[in-house]
Amino acid sequence: MSRVLIAEDNHQIAAFVQKGLRAAGYQTEVVGDGISALHAALDGDFDLLVLDLGLPGKDGFAVLDELRGQGATIPVVILTARDTVQDTVAGLEGGANDYVTKPFQFAELLARVRLRLRESDESAAPIGGATVLRAGGLELDLHTRVVRAPSGDYELTAREFAMLEVLVRHPGQILSRQQLLGHVWGVDFETTSNVVDVCVRSLRRKIGADRIQTVRNAGYRLTT
Repeated sequence: MSRVLIAEDNHQIAAFVQKGLRAAGYQTEVVGDGISALHAALDGDFDLLVLDLGLPGKDGFAVLDELRGQGATIPVVILTARDTVQDTVAGLEGGANDYVTKPFQFAELLARVRLRLRESDESAAPIGGATVLRAGGLELDLHTRVVRAPSGDYELTAREFAMLEVLVRHPGQILSRQQLLGHVWGVDFETTSNVVDVCVRSLRRKIGADRIQTVRNAGYRLTT
């Protein structure tokens, strides 16, 4: 499970981002100043940093500059109210991987986080090799988006692939409907919707009913 560090001194925004990312299946930690953000990001315990620029103690630009200056490759998504072209260019040229301005829709931030984490995973793969996830007798090729099993290959919709991906990344772990909803559709999606159950039923028809187990009053898990 990917770990995301949130460097944000506005408690309401930090809590909102943390709640959304946790619902999407990520582990999170919040720090409220630049010095803490720098130290935590350099520890190597996190897979991505969501970085506000207006941090006390050490601003986001300084944090980013020191991270890159010390060779840290952690993906950084800047989340800030500074929306000028000059700030955006400075952030990206300073080593940020993405730049999101406030006010923002959480679905957009989540999409940027997923993209940067996926790019980071792919860059860590062997040169010339595919990024493949394996669990429960399945292989998911994240480059070609092909699902393979002993019985053959499967064609999935984008939503079905995203659902199966999060289950394969956490084999045997119970994932709640809210977690799956947040990961695949974004936390702002209507929480009373039955889209998770519909997607699971569709997946079962394609890859086999016994691969995804329903845990009563808890959620779903990939059998291993």
